[in-house]
Amino acid sequence: MDFTDSPEEAAYRAKARAWLEENAPKYAVKRGAAMEDDESHDDMARGKAWQATKAAAGYAQITWPKEWGGAGGTPMQAVIFGQEEARFGVGFGYFTIGLGMCVPTVMAFADEATKTRFVGPALRGEEIWCQLFSEPSGGSDVAAARTRAVRDGDDWIINGQKVWTSGAHYSDFGIVLVRTNPDAPKHKGLTMFWIDMKSPGIEVRPIHQMSGGSNFNEVYFTDVRVKDSQRLGAVDDGWKVSLVTLMNERLAVGGGTGIDYSMILKLARELKTDQGTALGDQAFREKLADWYVQSEGLKFTRFRTMTALSRGQTPGPESSIGKIIAANQLQELSNAAVELEDQYGIIDDAELAPLSAAFQGGLLSAPGLRIAGGTDEILKNIIAERVLGLPGDIRVDKDVPFKDMPTGR
Repeated sequence: MDFTDSPEEAAYRAKARAWLEENAPKYAVKRGAAMEDDESHDDMARGKAWQATKAAAGYAQITWPKEWGGAGGTPMQAVIFGQEEARFGVGFGYFTIGLGMCVPTVMAFADEATKTRFVGPALRGEEIWCQLFSEPSGGSDVAAARTRAVRDGDDWIINGQKVWTSGAHYSDFGIVLVRTNPDAPKHKGLTMFWIDMKSPGIEVRPIHQMSGGSNFNEVYFTDVRVKDSQRLGAVDDGWKVSLVTLMNERLAVGGGTGIDYSMILKLARELKTDQGTALGDQAFREKLADWYVQSEGLKFTRFRTMTALSRGQTPGPESSIGKIIAANQLQELSNAAVELEDQYGIIDDAELAPLSAAFQGGLLSAPGLRIAGGTDEILKNIIAERVLGLPGDIRVDKDVPFKDMPTGR
C-alpha cells in the first residue's frame, strides 16, 4: 500500500489545484444542514454552470474516453481531482446519479445514436438523470420489482410505482427496471429502459423529509409508452444491466461524508463547559478514541482502493466496507456533536451554528445514507459472502416463477 502520490500524480494534483483555485471560487456556495435539499433556481443554475465549466476543461468525467467528452484519464486522476474539488464548496449533487450511474449504463448498453444523443448533454450539465429501481414492496431487493412492462408492437407500456427516487422531480431522463416476464424467476424476467421523465403517464410525488427538504420521490407510471429502441440490453436480461448500475452506485455512496473525527475534535476543543472544554470530559474522550480508531481504519481502507486505482487495478469490495462504516460514523459523530452543543444544537443556520451547521446536516441525512446504495444488512451479506467466503443466504425463491411468489395478501 502506497500513501504518497507518484511524481506523475503529484504533477496532476498541482495542475488540478491551480485550475480549481482560479475557477472554483466564483461558483462556491456555503451550505448548512439542508445542503442536500437546496434546490433553488439559483443553486441549480450555479451547479449547471460549474458542470459546464468543468466539462470545457476536461474535468467533468476524467476517466471517460475523449470521444465522449471525457479526458481519457486514469481513475486515480479522478480521485485526485475529487479530493481537491472537495476543498472549494462546489459539491453540487445534481449530476452524481446521472454521470456516476445512469449514463455509464447507457454507454455500456445503448446503440451509438442513443449515446450520441445523451452523453454530451449530461456531461455538460444540460440534462439531469435519475435511477428508478426501488419499489415499496421490494425493500433492498432490487430484483423484486413489480412494475410491469407489456409489449405492444414496437412499444412497451409501463405500469407501476417506484419509490425513494432521488432527484426525480428535477430530472429530465431516467433509467427504469421493470418486470417483462412474470413466468421467469425474479432475476431472469427484468428489462431495463431509459425514459423521458416528462412522458405522459409519469407522476412524481416528492416525499417530505425530516430535514425539511424533499429530495426523495415516489414515481407512478400509468400506461407510460416507451419505444423498444429505448431498451438497454436484451429483453429479460435487465438484472445483468442493473448490476453495472449498482456497482457504480455503491462505489459512489461509499465515498467520504465530509464529516470526520477531526471536525468533532475541533468542536470539543472550542466548546466551553462548566469544567473547561468538552475535550476534558473523560467519557467523551473515550468516544473520541473509538472514533479515531474507526476513522483510521476507514482511511486506510480507502487508501487500499486508491492504491488499486493507482496501479490500474479494479477495486474489490472496499466500497461496501467503506459505505457501512462511513454512514454509521456520520450518524454517531453528528448526534454526539449536536448533543455537545446542548440547546444550541437545534440551530441549523449555517451562518450561526458551529462549522456551518455541518453536524446538524449530518444528523438529518445519515439515516438516508444508511439505506441508499444498499442497507447495512445487504452490504454485510455481501462482505460475508464475497470477502469472508461464508455460506450464502438460503434462497427458497431461486427457481420459482415470479408470478407464483407469495405477496403477503
